[in-house]
Amino acid sequence: MGDVLAGFHTVWEFDTDSVLIRFERGIRTPRLLQVLGERRIPYEALAAVEQTPGRHGTVVLRAVPRPGADPLMDAADGRLKEACDPYRLVLPAERELLAEYYAEQIRARLGRHADEPAERHLVAAPTPPPSFKAYDGKASFDGRAVSFRWFWTGATSAKWKAGDQRFAVEELAGVRWRSPDTLGGHLRLIRRGTEGLRPEPADQDPAAVVFGMGYGLVHESLPFAAAVLEAVRATAPAHDRETVPAAAARPDPGGIAERIRHLGELHDAGLLTDDEFSVKKAELLAEL
Repeated sequence: MGDVLAGFHTVWEFDTDSVLIRFERGIRTPRLLQVLGERRIPYEALAAVEQTPGRHGTVVLRAVPRPGADPLMDAADGRLKEACDPYRLVLPAERELLAEYYAEQIRARLGRHADEPAERHLVAAPTPPPSFKAYDGKASFDGRAVSFRWFWTGATSAKWKAGDQRFAVEELAGVRWRSPDTLGGHLRLIRRGTEGLRPEPADQDPAAVVFGMGYGLVHESLPFAAAVLEAVRATAPAHDRETVPAAAARPDPGGIAERIRHLGELHDAGLLTDDEFSVKKAELLAEL
C-alpha cells in the first residue's frame, strides 16, 4: 500500500507484506511504547483487525495478533493496560471512514491461516534490558541463560536457602509474566517437566521473581519475558511449546505470613518507613 496512517502517539506505515508500527517518544506516550520504538508486523502474523468507537471523540483500530505469532503479546497474556497495547491505533473520530478503509485493506492481506495459532514466532521480540530489578532479586538474561540473584531486603528464606539461580534456556518450557500493575505481579520460569504441576507461590519459588511498587516495571520486565520466551521457543520442539498459561496458584497463607514477618524485621531495622511497611503489608493481606 505504501501509505501512512497517523494517530495519537502511534503511526502505521503500510507495506505490501507488513505494517510498520512506530511509537512517538513524547512524555504522553507510555514508557513501554517508547522502549519498543517501532515494530514490523507481517500481515501473516495477524488474525483480524477490529474497529471500535473510542473515548472523547476518537475511533480505535486494533490489529489482533495470532496466538503464538508475537512473543511480546504471548508473554503479556492479555494483561497489558489498554494504553500500552502496541497493536492499538487511536484516531480522531472524523477519520472513521479512513480507518474503515485501511481496516479493509489489511483484512484483504491476512494470511490463509489467520484463524489458526502460529506455529512459530512471526514478529521479533523487542530488545530486552540485560537485567532488571524485581522486589526480591535481580533478573539477568544473556541470551543463553536466565539468572536470579536474591536481595536480602526482599527475598524469603526459601529463596535464600535455595541460593542464587541460573537456568539455561534449554531447561525451560515457557515463561509466565504477571503485570507489576496488579497484586501478585511476578515473572516465573516454567522448567521442563513441571508444566502440568501446580506452581508454588512466586515468593517461595526459586524460578520466579516477585514484582512490587517500583520493581519489575512493565517496560523492563515484559520485553525481558518476551526475549526469554522467544529463546525458549527457538530451542523447543513444537509439541513442547507452552502457549496457554496454567491458572495462577492460590497464595500460601504461611508464605504470606512469613513475608509480613520479614517486612516487620525490615521496618524495625529502619529500612522501611511506616508508610512503606503499611502499604506493602496491605498488598500482602489482599492476596489472601
